[in-house]
Amino acid sequence: MTQDPNPLTCEEFQAQLPELIGSGEKFAMHPHIQDCPRCRALLLDLKTIAEAARELLPIVEPPDEVWKHIESALRNEKAPDEAERSGE
Repeated sequence: MTQDPNPLTCEEFQAQLPELIGSGEKFAMHPHIQDCPRCRALLLDLKTIAEAARELLPIVEPPDEVWKHIESALRNEKAPDEAERSGE
């Protein structure tokens, strides 16, 4: 394995985790994960927690009428502003 010329401490790596996770990168191959059993275990724990959280609430698509109500509410919300600008 090639030695990382600028190895991260666990604190530095863990501070970057939210960004790494959010980016969708395959960070399991990150040099720090390869060399650090503590952070590798943390990553596995986070993966387990995320999988369990996905199972807690089923993903349900709201009915079309919900979107229609939201669209209508937004139109009604804009209407008073437009009336003020036109001097009504």
